[in-house]
Amino acid sequence: MAAELTAHQLIAQHRPTLDLALETIRTRAYWSPHPEHPKAYGENGSLDMAAGKAAFDALSGTRLDLGQPGTDGWVGGEVSPYGIELGVEYPHADLDVLLPAMKAGQKAWRDAGAELRAMVCLEILRRIADRTMEFAQAVMHTSGQAFMMAFQAGGPHAQDRGMEAVAYAYVEQSRTPDTAEWTKPQGKRDPLALTKRFTPVPRGIGLVIGCNTFPTWNGYPGLFASLATGNAVLVKPHPRAVLPLALTVQVAREVLTGAGFDPNLVALAAERPGEGIAKALATRPEIRIVDYTGSTAFGDWLEANARQAQVYTEKAGVNTVIVESTDDYKGMLGNLAFSLSLYSGQMCTTPQNLLIPRDGVRTDQGDKSYDEVTADLARAVDGLLGDDARANALLGAIVNPDVKARLEAAAGLGEVALASREVTNPDFPDAVVRTPVIVKLDGAKPEDEAAYTSECFGPVSFAVAVDSADHAVELLRRSVREKGAMTVGAYTTDPEVEEAVQEACLDEAAQLSLNLTGGVYVNQTAAFSDFHGSGGNPAANAALCDGAFVANRFRVVEVRRQA
Repeated sequence: MAAELTAHQLIAQHRPTLDLALETIRTRAYWSPHPEHPKAYGENGSLDMAAGKAAFDALSGTRLDLGQPGTDGWVGGEVSPYGIELGVEYPHADLDVLLPAMKAGQKAWRDAGAELRAMVCLEILRRIADRTMEFAQAVMHTSGQAFMMAFQAGGPHAQDRGMEAVAYAYVEQSRTPDTAEWTKPQGKRDPLALTKRFTPVPRGIGLVIGCNTFPTWNGYPGLFASLATGNAVLVKPHPRAVLPLALTVQVAREVLTGAGFDPNLVALAAERPGEGIAKALATRPEIRIVDYTGSTAFGDWLEANARQAQVYTEKAGVNTVIVESTDDYKGMLGNLAFSLSLYSGQMCTTPQNLLIPRDGVRTDQGDKSYDEVTADLARAVDGLLGDDARANALLGAIVNPDVKARLEAAAGLGEVALASREVTNPDFPDAVVRTPVIVKLDGAKPEDEAAYTSECFGPVSFAVAVDSADHAVELLRRSVREKGAMTVGAYTTDPEVEEAVQEACLDEAAQLSLNLTGGVYVNQTAAFSDFHGSGGNPAANAALCDGAFVANRFRVVEVRRQA
């Protein structure tokens, strides 16, 4: 069948976008081709908010037939954290049939070259972008994010991360020329002459193991990094968050077919309840790359056992903020309150430990004691979330019962500075919505150490009293080294303290944000500019996104000929 999208058409349409992405990862400036305001959608073929909601609603009661080989049944059963049944069924695959079918198309995909692969990937992202409002609903009702966050993080920001991975993949593959004429002088004899061809070759099939909280944002980097470097990609979603990644696979297969490639280069592996196929998949010989976001325990297992594959993990850590001094006390409190509240703390970047000197903090409003800082932060969170409509818009819903259990147990770990309260969502009365809890602990007491040195994923933060700034930096170092951290924050007006915190983060490879008091928060990162994770501490063995994230997904094979 003739391709609907020729290479010339794809390059003409998407090469300018790729060039902008390449320039942006070089300069690290702000740029995004994906609007992050809902009003920008509804033109040029994209769905507006109403059409996106209608498209999402129309999926209920349907089977998402992807046309995959080896389908031996249908699975479903997703229930939204907002209390509604999604009612979508997905193909269940016989892997002994599906995996060989995925390998069959890799030769043509490899031979297409880095540029054309990048163009196809950008076309996939463009079509996903046209359906952003539909994807927003899918992300909202699988992750529990409030709509605006599901729209932004699950839509344009996820698409940015996917495009960023494509750009890095192109850079790494184009680092070596396609051909070279090699001539070595031999003095009076004729020179030695060879013609050399260099081909990026894929490792094999990449496996993307999706997460429940950010299925697209965390799934797209690995998916597009592997696909752009010539690999087929099998997507295994989290059982509670299948729909966003299933729609992604659907779009990818349509674009691959339209461009004249085998659609089985991208496939879905949905699982039956309790089947737990991730371990079996990750250790199959056909799987040569694994991308994983989730718990530390399973991430460690993958790193130890998926020995035939290149494994990229984003696990968990204990994120820390040092509060030593500030020249904008009100701005600091507001910034921290938002950071602790956003998506009910269900982000791998949300601060958990706030290290505050027990002797107090210097501020533009005078010296504040540890108790005052903790109480003022509690009031700031309470004020931010005092209106239930605003609280629902920021908090979203608790994604699973484990988070709710940790939240309820946290109150027994120490003195409660801010109690969690239940919030009713009038649109979704079955949603579990809770405000954050802040618990006071003492950094000098061994009995408190077990609490603040362990990750407590969810809307739980510890205000930890420390002896000094030096004590805070020492705790920070030890925490990052032993438990890892996706983010570190610090508030200080003291150059020596700033230098000490910076050196600790450089030594332990943790991403640092200093003195954020405005509209940028420690738990947010921007594609093309900010690195998410570092790959240098136990929280993650990779960074989104750098050259190391893509370079080992392919190898360069050389063919030499006598000239």
